Amino acid sequence: MATTISLSDYKASHRFARISVRKLLPILDLIRGKYADDAMDVMRYLPHRGARMIEKVLKSAMANAEDRGVRNVGDLVITDARGEGGPMFKRLMPRARGMAYMIRRRSSHIIIGLTDFNSLPSDTDDRD
Repeated sequence: MATTISLSDYKASHRFARISVRKLLPILDLIRGKYADDAMDVMRYLPHRGARMIEKVLKSAMANAEDRGVRNVGDLVITDARGEGGPMFKRLMPRARGMAYMIRRRSSHIIIGLTDFNSLPSDTDDRD
């Protein structure tokens, strides 16, 4: 019987967020692999609307970890930070000569996963 190794022990998600995934991905790339408290500092000073949404999901993941008994949630590492495309609202915009263009109002799913620093391999022990 094979054992599965979970890379993220504590998760939180925001499904059907009314923002495009394309706007979220650069922000998620900034925080992936960082400590949770360092990522909160980064999110606090970013001016993007997507940063507010990601910050809320990160706070929720930290609260989930605290609820499950983690003593220092700031020492958790973000192992899973991803955005996936959600459903689209499709609308038609009338154009010249009887044509119509499709307007796609995109949504996304934001998933943040945290894991305990002590359960990671020893090559990431260099916290400053």
